[in-house]
Amino acid sequence: MKPTVSKLLRRQTGLTMVELMVALAIGSFLMVGALQIYGQSREAFVVNESIARVQETAQFAMDTIEADLRMASNWGRNSRGLAVEGRSLVGDADPLGMVPSSALDCGARWVLDLGRPVTGTNNSYGLSCGTTVAAGPAQPNSDIITVRRASVTPVVPMGGRLQIQSTRIQGRVFINGTIPGEFEEPVVPTAPALATDPSATHNLIVNSYYVAQESELIPGVPTLRMKTLTMDSGASVIRDQEVAPGVENIQLQLGIDVNQDNTVDRYVNPGDPIYDPNAVGYLPGARVMTARIWMIVRSTSQEQGVQDVNDYRPGDATLGVYNDNFRRLQVSKTILLRNART
Repeated sequence: MKPTVSKLLRRQTGLTMVELMVALAIGSFLMVGALQIYGQSREAFVVNESIARVQETAQFAMDTIEADLRMASNWGRNSRGLAVEGRSLVGDADPLGMVPSSALDCGARWVLDLGRPVTGTNNSYGLSCGTTVAAGPAQPNSDIITVRRASVTPVVPMGGRLQIQSTRIQGRVFINGTIPGEFEEPVVPTAPALATDPSATHNLIVNSYYVAQESELIPGVPTLRMKTLTMDSGASVIRDQEVAPGVENIQLQLGIDVNQDNTVDRYVNPGDPIYDPNAVGYLPGARVMTARIWMIVRSTSQEQGVQDVNDYRPGDATLGVYNDNFRRLQVSKTILLRNART
């Protein structure tokens, strides 16, 4: 027997009020849970992204300095800076022909102090050349790391460029070593002749790393900068360029071999006279074997929920507790100088 119309209508009636309220309650709980999971996931993503950015900055800055330090004391075909003629002593003339106190030049010893392939200043700026105006003053209580070396690949003599001609046992710094061509031909750059040929020409490279209080890329953020010996308009010049915004402090200590057994006997701060051949306190034969670097890197902006209460003491510096909302990371590394061993 077929159901009547009234029975069919009764079977097709909607949800009761109780069933609707239960469904809405379950749906609301699911929505709230989904929103909480989304919020927590987004917060975790932001935190991880911030941590990753700080770690990337620290890794990039450390890798940049490390690559330079490992090649310190490479003068082309030898690693004996004291055997390179033309290296600077106290009172020597400025090889770039500028006023040493000028912001454009860092002085004769900065360029040609080849007896100290790695040096710096301790907890101060210490260079005779000023910082870039846009970068503001140097960060207080931060070291300077200066690296001197030659280019790895031999080059051709180039007019206006500070270069090194070296053999296995000696070297010579030169600039504008030229001979005039006949019949009004252009002047041809040439390297000086050495008694112990064969020799090769390499570019002289000098870099000083320091921390400035103001980044040109991200205003209000401290930054790692580098003064580097380079070329401009056919002449050797010193250029100041930004390396890594977010670096807040760098510290340096040098591992010294004092008895020529190719092992580190003590660590000293940059500027210590023990490894300076021109200083009264120089210990003959003392060589820099390793460089120990500390670096503090900070986020570019403050973060809600972050409170930095760590006590920072990198190297010999006491920076204390910042007690602010920036995320920070302290990293350190000991780097072996490849050309330091006898």
